[in-house]
Amino acid sequence: MILISGYFIYPSLVGGLGDWMDLDNIECVSSSDGMDEDEIQQHHTLNPHPHHHHSDFSSTKPRNGATNLGPTAIAPATSVHELLECPVCTNSMYPPIHQCHNGHTLCSTCKTRVHNRCPTCRQELGDIRCLALEKVFHCFGQYFCLHFEAFQLGMAPVYMAFLRFMGDENEARNYSYSLEVGANGRKLIWEGTPRSIRDSHRKVRDSHDGLIIQRNMALFFSGGDRKELKLRVTGRIWKEQQNPDAGVCIPNLCS
Repeated sequence: MILISGYFIYPSLVGGLGDWMDLDNIECVSSSDGMDEDEIQQHHTLNPHPHHHHSDFSSTKPRNGATNLGPTAIAPATSVHELLECPVCTNSMYPPIHQCHNGHTLCSTCKTRVHNRCPTCRQELGDIRCLALEKVFHCFGQYFCLHFEAFQLGMAPVYMAFLRFMGDENEARNYSYSLEVGANGRKLIWEGTPRSIRDSHRKVRDSHDGLIIQRNMALFFSGGDRKELKLRVTGRIWKEQQNPDAGVCIPNLCS
C-alpha cells in the first residue's frame, strides 16, 4: 500500500472564470507519507501541462519538496509525458507508435487521420515504428499518474483530482485508490479504480470519475482570505487480491 499526498497551490482566484481556469502558474508539490513493501511504484509529474489545464505530480525527483517513492530513480516524469504525447490528439501514445524519417512520432490512430504525412514536418511517414518509445511505454507497468484539473460542471467551476494507471484497463482494475481533501472539520473522500492511461484525461474528466471539489468548498478548505487555492489532497493506493474460493476481488489488507 502507498500513502500519497499532494499540495495544489494557486496564488490568486480573484477575477473572472477565465483567470480561475488558467492553471499554468499553479505551484505543485507532492510528497510521500509512507510506503509499505509492494511492487507498486508511484509516478507523478511535478509541472503542470501547458496545454491541458491539468497538473500532474512527480515523486521521482526531490524538487519542490517532492520525495522519491519508488525503489529506483527514474527520469523526470514531465519529459516522459511529453515524449509519449501524440502531437495530433495530445493523448498518450501506446504501441504501435509510428515515426517519420526525421524522428517525429504520433499514435497509430492519428497516422490514418493525417493521410500518412507527418504533422510536424509533412514528410511521408511510411511504416517506421519507434521501438525506443514503445519500450519506454512498456516499462511503465506499475506506475500511476495523479491529475488535477479545473473545469466547469454545468455553470459551476470545480476542481477534480483522479488517478490513471500506466497500462491497460484490465491491469488498472487490479488496483484501488482513495483520495481525500478537507479542513476545518470537513472532509471529502473519493474511492475508486484507477483509469487506464489509454483513457485521455478529458475522457476521465467528462465522466466525473474522480474527487470533485466545488469552488466554494475548495476555498473553504484552503482557509485564509478565501482568495488563494491551497489544497492538500491525500490518499492511498492498494492492490486488489483475487479470492480463489469466492471468485471476487477483496482488498489486499496484508500489503
